[in-house]
Amino acid sequence: MKTLLAPFRTTTGLARWLLVSGLVLVGLFVVLAVFAPWLAPYGFAQNSVDGVKFVKLSPPGPGHPFGTNDLFYDVLSRVIWGAQTALLVVLLSVLLSALIGVPLGLLSGYVGGWTDRVLVLIMDALYAFPSLLLAIVFSFLLKNVLPSGVVAAALSLTVIYIPQYFRVVRNTAVSAREATYVEAARALGAPNRTIMGRYLFSNVIQSVPVIGTLNAADAISTLAALGFLGLGIQPQDAAEWGFDLSRALDDAASGIWWTGLFPGLAIVLLVTGLTLVGEGLNETVNPTLRKRRFATVTLPPRTSPDAKAVVA
Repeated sequence: MKTLLAPFRTTTGLARWLLVSGLVLVGLFVVLAVFAPWLAPYGFAQNSVDGVKFVKLSPPGPGHPFGTNDLFYDVLSRVIWGAQTALLVVLLSVLLSALIGVPLGLLSGYVGGWTDRVLVLIMDALYAFPSLLLAIVFSFLLKNVLPSGVVAAALSLTVIYIPQYFRVVRNTAVSAREATYVEAARALGAPNRTIMGRYLFSNVIQSVPVIGTLNAADAISTLAALGFLGLGIQPQDAAEWGFDLSRALDDAASGIWWTGLFPGLAIVLLVTGLTLVGEGLNETVNPTLRKRRFATVTLPPRTSPDAKAVVA
C-alpha cells in the first residue's frame, strides 16, 4: 500500500489541484449518469405527459428548467441522460481498446521478428488515418450490423485508440525485454507467457491509465462529432449531446440559445474534467515530472576564526 501511495505523496500542488478538480467534474457527470432515472424529470425520448405534448422550443421556465427543443424533448432530461450515454460509450471504447492494444503491444515488443513487423504495419496504417474519418468509416460499416447504437458507437471509437495503446506498450516492452531481470527469468527456464505476464506487464501497465483518461476526453469529442454529423446514436435509441447540437443549429439563427447551450456546456465540462484527470495522473505517475518534497534544512550561523580567538 505504501508503494502504491508513494507517487501521490510526492506530487506537486499543481498536479494535485489538476487531479482533484478533474475528479470533481467527472464525479459530477458520473452521478448524473448513474442516477439519471431519478434525476431526469422525463425520459430521454419523452415529449408528452398524459397525452399532452410539450410546447415546442419552450424557453427555460418552471416546467422545463432548460427549455425544450424542436423535437418537443425536455433539454434538461436530454442533458442528464446524455451523460449516461457518453460515459457508457467512452467506458466501453476505452476498455476494449486497452484489452486489445495492450496484449498486442506486449506480444509484438517481446517476440519481435515478423510478428512485430506485421502488427506495426497494421497499427501504423490505422494510426495514419485521421481519427474522426476512421470513426466515420467504421460507423458506416457497423450501422446496419449491430442493432444497438451505443455498442456500434463504442466499437467505432475502439478502432481509433487501439494503435495508441499498442505503440506505447510495444516501445516499453522492446526496451524492457533486454533488462537483467528478464534475462534472469529466461535463464531459470520461465516460459515466454510467464515473463510477459509477470515481469513485463507490470512495467508497461503504468502509462495505460494516463492514456485511458486522455483517450476518454478525446472520445467524448469524437462521439459528439459523430452525433453532430448524424452518424452516431439516434434520438430514439439514447440521448446524445452531439445530435442535440446539430438540431440546435437552426435554432441559434433564430435567437433560440438554450437548445445548444446546455448540451455544448456539458461536452466542454466533461472533456475538461477528463483532461485534468489525465494531466494530473501524468504528473503523478511520471517520475520525471514528479518533484519530491524535502525538509527545510537550517544551518547554524557561521562563526569567524577571529571570533573564536576572542572567545578563547
